[in-house]
Amino acid sequence: MLTDAWSQVLSLLEKMLNPGLFQVWIKPLRAEIKGNCAQLFAPNEFVAAWVRDKLTVQISEALTQVLGQTPNVRIEARAQVKGEGAVSASSASSAAQVSLASLAAKGTPVPVQQDLGLPLNLPLPRRTATWRFSFDDFVVGPCNELAAAASRSVCRDANSPGLLFLSSTPGLGKTHLLHAIGRTLSQESNRRQSKIVCLTAEEFTTRLILAIKGREVERFKASVRDGVDVLLLEDVHFFQGKARTQDELLSTLKSLNSRGCKVVLTSSFLPKEFADMDTQLMSRFSSGFLAVIDRPDFETRRRIVECKAKNLSAQVPDDVAALLAERVTSDVRQLESCLSNLVLKARLLNRVISLDLAWQVLDNYALDHPSPDLCHITDFICRAFNLKEADLRSKTRKRNLVIARNTAFYLVRKHTDLSLADIGGHFGRKHSTVLKGITNIEREISIQTPLGRHLENVIERLN
Repeated sequence: MLTDAWSQVLSLLEKMLNPGLFQVWIKPLRAEIKGNCAQLFAPNEFVAAWVRDKLTVQISEALTQVLGQTPNVRIEARAQVKGEGAVSASSASSAAQVSLASLAAKGTPVPVQQDLGLPLNLPLPRRTATWRFSFDDFVVGPCNELAAAASRSVCRDANSPGLLFLSSTPGLGKTHLLHAIGRTLSQESNRRQSKIVCLTAEEFTTRLILAIKGREVERFKASVRDGVDVLLLEDVHFFQGKARTQDELLSTLKSLNSRGCKVVLTSSFLPKEFADMDTQLMSRFSSGFLAVIDRPDFETRRRIVECKAKNLSAQVPDDVAALLAERVTSDVRQLESCLSNLVLKARLLNRVISLDLAWQVLDNYALDHPSPDLCHITDFICRAFNLKEADLRSKTRKRNLVIARNTAFYLVRKHTDLSLADIGGHFGRKHSTVLKGITNIEREISIQTPLGRHLENVIERLN
């Protein structure tokens, strides 16, 4: 029964989390569930600490759904746990030595390595069965037709760019196109197993760190070079300031290029806007085909609503589709979320979708018309964080001020056409500081940390 409960929790977490996060951090966990207490065992303290810090909220939510009550969650390293089922470090080491001795006696080659219990044996995610999007449900308009055409060309041999760099502000379709490329290449591959790797920059970095700690760097290199035909890498601005990871990525890109492999990179920034990035890596980013996705115009947004409604098997009147397209202008992800909530509300209340119902749903969203300017955003941040405008320009590094300032950077970038340098000038910061601040906010929201959820709620209040 308890095993079944944890299996259900794993199934929920696999749907909730990025595939890379699930494979690296959740799958190695073992669980003991008694009543409303869930004790999770990680292979070592490094993994346990990371999961406690980053994924406790998501694990608790999944357990609550399965158990029907809020659980008491404890996450510990297996080697530190005493009692039934625990395995001490010394006994594990002894068992390993016996196993190796047995292999050696049989003449089997014995690998030389230090076993830290890190989750390194998991393959890099080749998400051939979990691609979330396709080209069929990507609505093409003047804002994204070049990016869509370039992405499709990656799936063809003729005139295909060796490296494609997709850039846009969050929520405009970079991830959609990345997954569409992966799905198409997987379906059209004549091989039994497509050699396609899709990772976020953070996942790439995490795996490299684990490889270094586990003295498995050579195996990591082989896994992202020799065994890969296509590398799909998301949010490469995350590599800023990480010299060791940049070196490894540069070597990886050189290796893949020499073998004629395809590489697709995405970022919320243009390569020229990066800071603390190796010049050779910057040159490599710029050597490929750069496609920028702009904000969609009204007609494209209206067609996005119609396409999403069709996927949801919902009848959305033309005037409602026009209203949503008119009011939610800068973020396709938010537009789709608004429609999904409208359809769900209508079904729960057993009502037809109407303008009145649409307006009720829109009240819960940050409407983009008229688009907020720099002064409006600055005032909003001061009210939301109970600060003065002078505080945002001050040199203090207090955590709440840094978060407020970074949130302001994020919103100004999202809702205005100001450059990073202009944004930095207004707040008395360098453009590299602005870029790092935006990246931090994106990361918190993306992996849905408690802070990320709070910031998401704050951002949604902007109107």
